[in-house]
Amino acid sequence: MFCIVGVSTKEFAFKLKLSEEQSRELVVYLNSLTPSDLLFGLRFAYNRQSAAKGGYLMPGRKSMVKRETHLLSQDQAKWRLNNWKAMIKTYREKKYSYPTISRIKKQVQKIAGQK
Repeated sequence: MFCIVGVSTKEFAFKLKLSEEQSRELVVYLNSLTPSDLLFGLRFAYNRQSAAKGGYLMPGRKSMVKRETHLLSQDQAKWRLNNWKAMIKTYREKKYSYPTISRIKKQVQKIAGQK
C-alpha cells in the first residue's frame, strides 16, 4: 500500500472552439479517461506532431515495405532478387532491421512471381 503525501489536485478549465461533433467527442473522452490517460494521449500527440514538423517521424515497417516495393515492375523485382546481397547492404545502410528486410523480400518475390 502506498501513501502519497503532499499531492494536491487542481481544477483546470480551458476554452476551445469546436464543432458540435468535436464537442461531443471531447466530452466522451474527458468523462471516460483518467487524467493520467488524458495526459499520456496529449503527450503522445505533442511528440508525434513535433517529430512530423521536425522531419524525423519514422514510418512503421508496413510503410517502409510499401515505399520500397509499390512501384516495382516484375523485371525490377527479378533484378533485385538476383542482386539480393547488394540490396541487403543498401537496406542496412538505410537502417532497416532484418525483419523489415525479410518482409521486403517476401513482397519482391510476390511481385516477381516466384511465390
